[in-house]
Amino acid sequence: MPEHTTLSPTIHDDHRHVLTITVHVNERPVHLHGHDVTGLEIKQAAIAQGVPIQLDFILVEELGHDRTKPITDVDRVHVTDHSRFLANDGDDNS
Repeated sequence: MPEHTTLSPTIHDDHRHVLTITVHVNERPVHLHGHDVTGLEIKQAAIAQGVPIQLDFILVEELGHDRTKPITDVDRVHVTDHSRFLANDGDDNS
């Protein structure tokens, strides 16, 4: 009987699929794993992927029509490929 092997890098041992979502932070693409993440996870992923921000930056979700929503590190956010965020140091000297 042939040995049965499966190659599936997108499935963990608990059989859940890992879904990659691409959001934008400061106009740069950031890849996240799954739809439900925290504000801290968004900032950590952005930093790891080269977005020039820091963990203590303020994160704001752009909702469209000139509306925004502040996101704290512990806030859970449902993200899609259309989600956009701004992260800044809070210094309003621009």
